[in-house]
Amino acid sequence: MGFKVSADTGGTFIDVVVQDAGSEQVIGKSLTTHDRVFTGLARALDAAASNLGLTAAQVLDDTDLFIYGTTRATNAIITRNVARTALLTTEGFEDVLLLKEGGKQDGYDFTRQYPEPYIPRSRTFGVRERVNSEGEVVVDLDEDQLAGVLTRIRDGGFEAVAVSLLWSIVNPEHELLVEKKIAEISPELPVTLSHQIAPIIREYRRTSAAAIDASLKPLMQKHFRELEQDIRDFGYAGTILVSTSMGGVMNIDEVIASPIHTARSGPSMAPLAGLNYSQLEGLGGDMVVCDTGGTTFDVGISRDGSVVHSRDTWLGPEWEGDLLGISSVDIRSIGAGGGSIAWMDEGGLLRVGPQSAGSEPGPACYGNGGTLPTLSDAACVLGYFDPDYFLGGRMTLDVDAATAAIGTLAEQLGMSTQHTAWGILSLASEAMVKAVHEITIAQGLNPQDSTLVAGGGAAGINIMMIAAELNSQRIVLPKVASALSASGMHFADIVKEESTALISTSDDFAAAAVNKVLDALEFKLDEFAKQFGGEHPDYSVSFGVEARYKSQVWTIDLDLPSPRILTDDDHKQLFEAFHDLHERIFAVRDPGSAIEFLNWSGRVTVNLPRVKLDYPRAVKRAAATGASRPCYFGTLGDVDTPVYKPADLEPGTMVSGPAIIEEPTTTLVVFPGMSARVADSGNYLLHIGNEE
Repeated sequence: MGFKVSADTGGTFIDVVVQDAGSEQVIGKSLTTHDRVFTGLARALDAAASNLGLTAAQVLDDTDLFIYGTTRATNAIITRNVARTALLTTEGFEDVLLLKEGGKQDGYDFTRQYPEPYIPRSRTFGVRERVNSEGEVVVDLDEDQLAGVLTRIRDGGFEAVAVSLLWSIVNPEHELLVEKKIAEISPELPVTLSHQIAPIIREYRRTSAAAIDASLKPLMQKHFRELEQDIRDFGYAGTILVSTSMGGVMNIDEVIASPIHTARSGPSMAPLAGLNYSQLEGLGGDMVVCDTGGTTFDVGISRDGSVVHSRDTWLGPEWEGDLLGISSVDIRSIGAGGGSIAWMDEGGLLRVGPQSAGSEPGPACYGNGGTLPTLSDAACVLGYFDPDYFLGGRMTLDVDAATAAIGTLAEQLGMSTQHTAWGILSLASEAMVKAVHEITIAQGLNPQDSTLVAGGGAAGINIMMIAAELNSQRIVLPKVASALSASGMHFADIVKEESTALISTSDDFAAAAVNKVLDALEFKLDEFAKQFGGEHPDYSVSFGVEARYKSQVWTIDLDLPSPRILTDDDHKQLFEAFHDLHERIFAVRDPGSAIEFLNWSGRVTVNLPRVKLDYPRAVKRAAATGASRPCYFGTLGDVDTPVYKPADLEPGTMVSGPAIIEEPTTTLVVFPGMSARVADSGNYLLHIGNEE
């Protein structure tokens, strides 16, 4: 078995992880090159290869599998840097994207601007037709009126079309006919049909998914084709897979056909990595993963050994952003990363994010012309970074530029430069703690009782501050923390989901209809899996349903306790499973109320070959160097702080704070009164007090 290579392209850095046939993983990082992503990817791969004494070309020549993840789709959606897209919907329902689902942040703040729809109203066209909830055609599709609409689209310079007609999930006849007519008039336009991309009840979610998918097609198809061509030109001839928002991977041709699955695909890998690293250290129970990148702070969770998924994935603020509309790993993100810009608001208060300096020009300390103060600049001013050892010495930080950037803000605030830098770090940490609370409370988890796994290049700066505020007792910083999402791809399998809408209730359960739906889902997933290994591929199928108490508005995702509902015991297990889950999340159990089941889903997991992370006990390494430097710790002021390299620390070594541990691609700050212990695996087990 050769190498397995993964690459995660973020807004600031590209992370590459190379794993050999043993258990060793090596990391390479490079600044993201937005014009041609493979340029930066090749640099990161070369950095990783150099740790193995090889070149990037030699590594790829002996690579069996290449997995790629990117934030490009997510960034394009948030910034609206997408294709000029037309939306076709049933006449009279053109405002579905404008109205969203009716929610609002800060309901009593009447000064908030109403959010713009993902596709402007001026680019939304009503189609004269109507299908009812039983699938009966009430109004035939007016082909003459449709022809006029399609002519306007052809002449209007549109680059993609989304089609979302009422009740197409029951009868897709009209959507398919619209697609056929588009192909006749504008065959070059990519089209997304809502009943194919998100066959679920809830009109807004289905329409939003179709709109997002269609708008991404020109951009992401070009991106993936360029990447594939560049990798092939570099000499790689093996399989290319792409990480998806479902927490798995897909063939590159599949994500080109449905690029919506790449939205939030990078962060979706972090919980997978966190789950595996927490299990490696023998830390069971629930898990919270905190991934601090250059642009965002992402939080995900696993419950009972499984990564949690959700259909409530908002890109942008909840209710005001855009809903992805498909099942994805439950990730909450805030604009608080290493590149997040600190600023003073109109009231004279310090703020951090959500704006980011990105990789161009980046934080001031990068020396690329950036002048705005960021979280990374604050860490630099506080003394946490060695300017000559950033990225293992491949990049030199400009401390003077960082000090000048923080100093300008400090003058506005009337504080010292160091006090301002400490305030930036503390404020960012508070925002991160709030993000952890939001996702754990929403899932009925207690972060104090969960394992906290830290990842991302900026994770080590303040993860112990976050853990102290959460009162976490089990904290892991993996050795590959700076590339946690890329590392997570090594634990990923091929995953595909199919869903079907069918309403049934517990007081009149339509078992025959439900089982028929489950049979159809399983048949589709079996056929998909068989393309990966003949008649007997290594795969498994699981089922779930969106359910709620009757008359509730929102649903929760429930895993089916059995693949079919055939006996009275099967019925009882299904209903009890819902009551248990509802009680866990909301602390409410209402066995006297009927349960309503809406959307049924099947998920197939095709297992990929995986190297088990089973580290042998390492031999004793070199003694500590005795290096130290002054670091600023709030009220303690400047403290002479020991600095360690990984070679200084053998497994079992306890490091008491204050201390700095400098990995080549991340820096761990052990604050006063806290401690870190090196595990046999080389990972760091952190404690918010000094471990006895």
